[in-house]
Parts: sequence; structure tokens; C-alpha cells
Amino acid sequence: MEWASLLSFLGVAVLLTLMPGPDNLYVLTQSIARGKKAGIITTLGLCTGLFAHISAAALGISAIVYQSAAAFAVVKYAGAAYLLYLAYKAFRQKQSPLALGTADELAYASLYKKGIFMSMLNPKVSLFFLALLPQFVNESSGYASLQMIALGLIFVLQAIVIFTLISMFADVLRRFIFKRPRLSSKLNIVEGSVFGLIGLSIAFSRK
Repeated sequence: MEWASLLSFLGVAVLLTLMPGPDNLYVLTQSIARGKKAGIITTLGLCTGLFAHISAAALGISAIVYQSAAAFAVVKYAGAAYLLYLAYKAFRQKQSPLALGTADELAYASLYKKGIFMSMLNPKVSLFFLALLPQFVNESSGYASLQMIALGLIFVLQAIVIFTLISMFADVLRRFIFKRPRLSSKLNIVEGSVFGLIGLSIAFSRK
């Protein structure tokens, strides 16, 4: 692969990652609610899930899912149901103000798993990589699948950097919010709303 193509892909990846979307909004809310480390753990979970989508796109599995209405629907509604369940749990805790302390190790493990499931159960992510990666593959060089995996790795690395910066920014915002009890008591509602909106967007998404 040529350096010009790699740099072009990196520029596109950074722009797409910075655009407001479910993932960076989720990292932002988790960082505000539970601290910078929680946001970074969430980031690692989301990016771990991306490897499944990248591998599926490189191996042609995403194309098969895209062509099968039943398979696409199963993944889509499973992801939507999971997110709506998380929204329900957050709304159940709306009367419990979040504390400014940090989460424990068990909570971090839970956040990591949530990030993986959120990423893997979103079929729109698979379609995104299926549409994006082939555009930067040099077919004359061969090994198209390996090129797609390499591009996917670049995407994941820059996403980790950007989402970590979002977590650091959110940590500053978090301290501002927790100095205002009326705002901090609403964070569970905000978190539940984020889960709900992402879940509904997946449920009503089309190919």
C-alpha cells in the first residue's frame, strides 16, 4: 500500500471519528458519569468490538449478512434490544445521584463488556467498514483482505486516541457538573436517553 493512500485513509478516519455519533457520544456520557478511566475503558471495549466488524468485512462475512435480510434483522434487533435494556436500567436509577468517586474494577469490567456488545451488535458498523475499507485497497498489490485488516487497525488506533482525548475533556466537564447537584442528579436520565436513542436508531435503521 502506498503512503499517500494510507495518509488519505487516516484523514478520512479522523474526520469520521470526530463527527457526532453514537460511539463518541457514549464515551462522553460514560466519562462524565463515571470518570476519565471509565471513558477510556469504554473506548477499549468499543474498539475491541470493531475488530470483529473489520475481520467480517475483510473476510466477506459482512457482505453475506448485508445480503441476507434475516441475518441483518437478527443482528439489528438484538443490538437494539440490548441498548434499550441498558436505557431501562439507567432510567430505573434516575433517583440515585451519581457520586464523584471513581468506579471499581467490577464496574470497569462491565463497561468494557458493554462497549464490546454495543459495537458488535450494531450492523451499521459492519456496513460502514464494508463501504469504506475497499475504497482504499490497492487491488494491483494483491492481499486485499490483509490490506483491509491493516486499514482497520489504523482506524482503531486513531479512534482510541480521539476517544481518549474526549474522555479527558469530559473529565473536566464532569467536575463542573458535579459542583451543581441539580445537574449531577440528572446524569442517569441523560445516560438512559443516550442508550435509548442509539437503540432506536439501530432498530429503525435500514441497509
